Amino acid sequence: MNKDQASGKWDEFNAKLKQKWGKLTDDEVKQAEGNMDELTAKIQQKYGDSKEAIAKQINDLKEK
Repeated sequence: MNKDQASGKWDEFNAKLKQKWGKLTDDEVKQAEGNMDELTAKIQQKYGDSKEAIAKQINDLKEK
């Protein structure tokens, strides 16, 4: 996978994240780019779900 393909995959994943968790801002997603623990923490702060539930939902989005 080249750099453009990886960037495209991230953009697609980013869009799915924002569809699922609409309260996330672009800046928050960019700050957490590549760091799933940080992304999970940001989602948990905004929505109050457990880390485990969020991690499962993120993994489900990745697989789609």
